[in-house]
Amino acid sequence: MRERIILFLILGFDALVLLYEVSTLSITAHEADVLFNGNSFIHYLTQFSVTTFGYNDYALRMPMILFHLLSVLLLYQVSKPYVRRNSDRLWLVFVYILLPGVMSAALLVNSAGVMIFTLFLLLYLYQINSRLIPFVLALFLAIDGAYALLYFALFVYAFNKNSKFYMAFTAILFFASYYLYGFDTMGRPSGHFLDTLGLYATIFSPVVFVFLIYVLYRKMITKEYDITLYVGGVVFVLSLLLSFRQQIHIEDFAPYLMLLLPLAAQTFFSSYRVRLRVFRGRYRVMLAVGFAILAMHFFLLLFNKGLYLFLENPHKHFAYKTHIVKELAATLKSENIDCVSAESVHMQNRLKFYGIDECSDSVLYEVPLDINSDVTIRYVGQKVAAYNVTKTPI
Repeated sequence: MRERIILFLILGFDALVLLYEVSTLSITAHEADVLFNGNSFIHYLTQFSVTTFGYNDYALRMPMILFHLLSVLLLYQVSKPYVRRNSDRLWLVFVYILLPGVMSAALLVNSAGVMIFTLFLLLYLYQINSRLIPFVLALFLAIDGAYALLYFALFVYAFNKNSKFYMAFTAILFFASYYLYGFDTMGRPSGHFLDTLGLYATIFSPVVFVFLIYVLYRKMITKEYDITLYVGGVVFVLSLLLSFRQQIHIEDFAPYLMLLLPLAAQTFFSSYRVRLRVFRGRYRVMLAVGFAILAMHFFLLLFNKGLYLFLENPHKHFAYKTHIVKELAATLKSENIDCVSAESVHMQNRLKFYGIDECSDSVLYEVPLDINSDVTIRYVGQKVAAYNVTKTPI
C-alpha cells in the first residue's frame, strides 16, 4: 500500500509539472501541420481532443500527457519480473519521468509518446502470455510506419526462437508497413553517426545512455537474451547502421530503447547489492552523478525561458520553436487584429490555432530586435521576438 501511495504521488508530481509546462509552450510548426494537414492516427486523435475541448494548448497536448501517465503505470508493472523490490521499481519510475526525452514525448504532439506506451503495453501482454498479441501487432499498422522497426526486431527474435508462426506473421506485417508508409532514404547519402549518438545522449542523458549501452553489451556477452534486449538492441544497432548514410528520425528509434530500462535497473541493483557495502562506492558515485545530470536537465527544461538571458540570438534557444506564437496571437487580439498574412505557411498555421485567421488586410513580418516594432515578445524581461503589422491599401 505504501509503495502505491508513493507511485501515485510521483504521478501527481509528474502531471503537475507537465501541466505547468503546457502553459509555457506554443504550438510548433510540425504540430500545426499534423493538426491541420495530417492524415495519421496522431492527427485524428489530436483533432478529436481540440474539437471536444476547444482549440487551446491543454486540449492539444492532453492526449500525449495521458499516454505518458499510462506508460508510467505500465513501466512500474512490466519491471516487476526484472526488479523484485517495489522500492527499486519506484526509483526506476522516478528516473523515467526525469529523462529529457520522456518529458518531450509527453508534451509534443508526435508519435513518440504513443509508441512508448504501446511498446510497454506489448511487453505487458507478452509477460502475461496474452492471446491478443497478434491482433495488437496488426493494430499498430494503423498508428505509424515506425512500427516496421518493431516487426523487423520481432522477426529476428522469432527466428532465434524458431517460432515459425511469428516469423511469417511479423514478416507480413513488416512488408505491409513498408507498402503503406514506405521508407525515407533522406536524399543524398551522408554520415550522421556521431549526431545520432549525441541525440540519444540528449534524450536519455549521458550517464543513462552509456549505462544502457553497457547493459546491451553485458547481456549479449553473457547470452542473457530477452525480448526487450532483442527489440531494443536490434533497433538501436539498425539506427546506427542507417546513420552512416542518412539522418534518421530519432523519434522513430528512441522509444524502443525505453524497453531496456527494466533491464538496466535489474543490472544496476543486482550489481550493487551483490557487493559488500564498502565496495559499493563507485555505484553510489555513478548514481549521484546520474541523478545530478538528470536534475540539471529537468530544471533546464522546466525553466528553459531563463536561458534567453544568456543568448544574444534568441533563435539559438533549443526550445525557440515552441515559444513566441501564443504571446504573439494574444497581443494581436488585444489590438483588435484577428487576421493577418504571415511570412510563411508555418507561421500562418500556428497563428490559426490561436484564432488568428489568414487575410490580406494586414501583413505580419518579423523585424530585428534592435529596432522599434509594433509587437514585442519578452521572456524574463528579455526581448526575444519583434514583429510589425502593416495595413495593406484597399
